[in-house]
Amino acid sequence: MESDIKRAAEIIKNADALLIGAGAGIGVDSGLPDFRGKKGFWKEYPVLKERKKSFQDMANPIWFEINPKMAWGFYGHRLNLYRKTKPHKGFQILKEWIEKYNKDYFIFTSNVDGQFQKAGFSNNKIVECHGSIHYVQCSKNCSDYIDFFDEKVIIDEDKLMLESKIPRCKNCGEILRPNILMFNDWNWLEERTDKQMNNYSRWKNNTKNIVVIEIGAGKNIPTVRLEMEKTSKEIIRINPRESNIKYLNNVNSIGLNLGAEEAISLINKYI
Repeated sequence: MESDIKRAAEIIKNADALLIGAGAGIGVDSGLPDFRGKKGFWKEYPVLKERKKSFQDMANPIWFEINPKMAWGFYGHRLNLYRKTKPHKGFQILKEWIEKYNKDYFIFTSNVDGQFQKAGFSNNKIVECHGSIHYVQCSKNCSDYIDFFDEKVIIDEDKLMLESKIPRCKNCGEILRPNILMFNDWNWLEERTDKQMNNYSRWKNNTKNIVVIEIGAGKNIPTVRLEMEKTSKEIIRINPRESNIKYLNNVNSIGLNLGAEEAISLINKYI
């Protein structure tokens, strides 16, 4: 482990650019849940266990039509959680590496929590491939309206139901929903994420010697892992449960079976 950590530090220092790929696991050290499996999800939301609703059941736009107070109860609770959560020190260390060595960088994340922006990373250097809970759109797609959402939402924590007024579209008065890609979702407005992807594609096409730091990205929804693997042959994979890197057959790739904050802090000792 020690030799891998030292080698990871050298690879990072020698890189021309860093691509940081992040899944739900990066937020665990900030106190955020990763909803791993039904048991993990129901531990966070026991009321949904009583209703026999899984994460996939709840992350469906249909609820904004048939039970908007429940839909906003679920997403409003998460929104309030992300608003008050402070990114752990690993985020700041990553930022310090970029600044110390004047590295070019980009961030590709499946998280919708906005933690990278809160940690001070440039919004122009981030792809949120599943959207962001901090932005909203009309549930009926009356227009291409996507806007930052700063309204206060009050949730009955025990019932996981919205207590404040239902957010409404400024254009047509229909119910607003988060600009997040959900399951069975045909109405997600992709424009904001498409712009991010265009910025990212231009960056990739014009950047050489990219080293990937992949953090907390699992196999269940492998969007981040697949993107990292096709972008660089040098991957530092940080994941306490799914750090396997051997199948890539690349001596410059390293798997660290650690949590995000611990791994980043250990690498930082040699940077």
